[in-house]
Amino acid sequence: MMFLIAGLGNPGRGYAKTRHNVGFDVIDKLAEQENIRILEKKHKAVIGKGVIGGCKVILAKPQTYMNLSGESIRELADYYKIDVKNELIVISDDISLPPGQIRIRKKGSAGGHNGLKNIIALFGHEEFQRIRLGVGEKPEGYDLADYVLGHFEAKERKLVDEAVAEAADAVRTVLTKGIEAAMNQFNGKH
Repeated sequence: MMFLIAGLGNPGRGYAKTRHNVGFDVIDKLAEQENIRILEKKHKAVIGKGVIGGCKVILAKPQTYMNLSGESIRELADYYKIDVKNELIVISDDISLPPGQIRIRKKGSAGGHNGLKNIIALFGHEEFQRIRLGVGEKPEGYDLADYVLGHFEAKERKLVDEAVAEAADAVRTVLTKGIEAAMNQFNGKH
C-alpha cells in the first residue's frame, strides 16, 4: 500500500505563503517533520518519497498551477497504481472556513475550488480523501483570484501556521488510524 499525499498550490516564489498555497505548506511541514526530501521532478510535480507512520508515501506538489492540479495528480496516481478512493489525500485551501480551521472529508464536491474541480473532472468521481484548510471568506468587493493569491495578515498567518501543523498531524492520523479517526479528532475543533 502506498499513499499519494498531494498539496495544492501554485509554483514559484511569488505564490509562496499565499492563501491558495496552504496545501504546499502542509507538504513542506510533513517533509520537514518526517525528513523527506522533495526534490524529484516527475509527472508535472515535485515529489518526495518516504515512510510516515509505517506507511509508504509520496508527497507531491503539482507544478501545473492550481486550476490544472488534476493533470499531475492523475499521472502520479496512474504511474504508482494508487487506489484513489483509499490512498489519495488531497490538501487544499477553503474560503468557506475561517483561518486556522481544518476539515477532513472522505469525498465531496469541489465547493467552487478550481483545483478540486480539475481533479474530480480527470478522475470522473468525487471519491478521494481531502483535508481543507480555512483561509477565510473573501471580503466584499474583492476579486476572488486576488484574494486567494494574496498573503495573510499577521494574526491570520499565526492561526494558519497552527492549522498547517494540525493538518500534518491529521495526515499522520489518516495513515495510521484511518479517515474516520482523523475526522473525529480534527473536524469541529476551534
